[in-house]
Amino acid sequence: MLFLLLLSLSSFFLSGCVNKHGISAKYYSDCKEYYDLQGYYHKECGDDDIVTYKQMGDLIKKKKPEPTSNVW
Repeated sequence: MLFLLLLSLSSFFLSGCVNKHGISAKYYSDCKEYYDLQGYYHKECGDDDIVTYKQMGDLIKKKKPEPTSNVW
């Protein structure tokens, strides 16, 4: 059972590409880049990431809830 769980998790994590946003199915994300009439640069990317680095950090920093009552 443990072997099956490790196999499925490793295949999930190794099936994606690591880029500068996180782990996604594609290495390059389809971004629309353009300059507007005032000369400002805009870059709009879709959310095609499986897991972002921000989400991974939030999971690590997540605290366990403190117990509400004391046994002693």
